[in-house]
Amino acid sequence: MPYIRPKRPTTEPAAVRWILISVALVFLGLFLVAPLVAVFVGAFSNGIGYYLHTLNNPATLSAIKLTAIAAGVSVPLNCIFGVAAAWAIAKFDFFGKNFLITLIDLPFSVSPVISGFVYVLVFGAQGWLGPWLIAHNIKIIFEVPGIILATMFVTFPFVARELIPLMQAQGRAEEEAARTLGASGWQMFWRVTLPNIKWGLLYGVILCNARAMGEFGAVSVVSGHIVGQTDTMTLYVQALYENYDQTGAFAVASVLTFLALMTIAMKEWVERKGATLAEAERKS
Repeated sequence: MPYIRPKRPTTEPAAVRWILISVALVFLGLFLVAPLVAVFVGAFSNGIGYYLHTLNNPATLSAIKLTAIAAGVSVPLNCIFGVAAAWAIAKFDFFGKNFLITLIDLPFSVSPVISGFVYVLVFGAQGWLGPWLIAHNIKIIFEVPGIILATMFVTFPFVARELIPLMQAQGRAEEEAARTLGASGWQMFWRVTLPNIKWGLLYGVILCNARAMGEFGAVSVVSGHIVGQTDTMTLYVQALYENYDQTGAFAVASVLTFLALMTIAMKEWVERKGATLAEAERKS
């Protein structure tokens, strides 16, 4: 029998495909690869000694510590909220469900700067609760609690938004069966719900953590820009750049870039692991 060449999955001419691929590569090179290379080139432009000196600076260490604190507090709390909200929305019918979904999406539609300004209006010295907070010596704005609150606001949709469609697709059959067999609420969650959502939950946590570490607008409003005290890494990069220490700014930015690359690698691993397990479950 004569050899029959299999049909290509696409009908576009080769020239069109190469043009589209070239445009995509040029776009990625200009807007992704080039900035990444520029960050690391700028970070080491004065030598590795200056780079290490910048990272060992007390102000830099304070910014790294504050960023870790903000992410370390906001991510677990948003994880708890995201699981609870997704479970309630996907597994139960109740009045106000659509309104709850709208509230979860609110940080996506409100500018982070506006959210930070709202916190100032509520907790600032001249705000609604300002006099009471001052009388009880409670400091929120221009302190670590304000930065954590601002970070929590801009990051709380990520876990919930990742889990809601996943849990809706899974349905309620397994939980209802477990309940029928006498499982308690906690047993049903730990043995049925959590194993089914663990990869989606991990994916949402990774995205939430990435957003927390890179937040600028909201924390810029509530932090007060006190170098060595209330500056996160993103704010400290701006402070160094405005003080004409571009090499130092690139050095701190390189740490954020490295964390972003690690986040992308973890995200890719979670996606592949989840897809592999899903495929194995379908075959079994």
